[in-house]
Amino acid sequence: MFEDNHNMTGNASPSAFQITIEPSGRTFTTPADETILVAGIAQGINLPYGCKDGACGSCKCKKLSGSVRHGTHQSKALSEAEEAQGFVLTCCASPLSDVVLESRQVTLAGAFAIKKMPTRIKLMEKKSPDVMRLLLQMPANDRFAYHAGQYIEFLLQGGVRRSYSMASAPQLIEQGLELHIRHMPGGLFTDQVFGSMKERDILRIEGPFGSFYLRDDSDKPIILLASGTGFAPVKAIIEHMQFKGIRRPVTLYWGGRRPFDLYMDDWVQAKLAEMANLRYVPVVSNALAEDHWQGRTGFVHRAVLQDLPDLSGHQVYACGAPIVVDSARADYLAAGLPEDEFYADAFTSEADKVTA
Repeated sequence: MFEDNHNMTGNASPSAFQITIEPSGRTFTTPADETILVAGIAQGINLPYGCKDGACGSCKCKKLSGSVRHGTHQSKALSEAEEAQGFVLTCCASPLSDVVLESRQVTLAGAFAIKKMPTRIKLMEKKSPDVMRLLLQMPANDRFAYHAGQYIEFLLQGGVRRSYSMASAPQLIEQGLELHIRHMPGGLFTDQVFGSMKERDILRIEGPFGSFYLRDDSDKPIILLASGTGFAPVKAIIEHMQFKGIRRPVTLYWGGRRPFDLYMDDWVQAKLAEMANLRYVPVVSNALAEDHWQGRTGFVHRAVLQDLPDLSGHQVYACGAPIVVDSARADYLAAGLPEDEFYADAFTSEADKVTA
């Protein structure tokens, strides 16, 4: 495990600055030519982040003091008005002085060690026309530890990386590491998954990454909001809750365009019979007559507000398309959800990272 290095700052060179995260009080040093996020991860500080490319805004923090220089990023992730108000994207911000940031997602708990390792494809199972369930066999002699909800990166040729959330709880690691991969036609990696890839192939991965995981220091009711394959990390969280005996009330809202987008609905139905504290609301936005859909319709994040117009006493974990996550954040805060009770992982595709 990485740990805080509170003594590093005393030996810091003039080209390195101290970063302090409040209210946890954790500190680390960042060279002037490195981003705050990269330095934080390397020193075991679990700052929130998503795409790491200035496209999603998941790493946005409030700057309490100090100055930074921002690299290239998209205005939807950080607008000029937000920057003027003191907000920072840690994935593309380098320090110009000592900096104090506010991030309530950073806790005192140590981060798991980030590892690179080979894996073998144990199982490939098509769950819908465009979703493949992969089960990766992990090295027996190298324990891989992670929080349910985090993700790994596949290390591809030419230094290319592709990120996917782990869809199984860490307690199930010996059975294999589960991933849900949606086919993006023309995608460098997903074309392989739905084309030439086969069981027993060897792949290289690195992880764990990400700050999307269940906070266990609260007894508030939980809303799990998922769109499409955003269900993957949510599934891992549900499994984790079951293994740990966490009895907090939890409601899963899972949205898709068509019913087949809810590609593991049968798994959720089975869990309802096992977990008395779990509720499930499937929502379909574009059902056709041939689907014979009898359930909820519309946008999944709005279904939450239809059921719970006051979210002031809840905790929300949202995962899926950036438009769903961004809309949920804005609307839920307006419905009384405390800002520090919204945890998110926006699934940003390579197309999303291209600045308009």
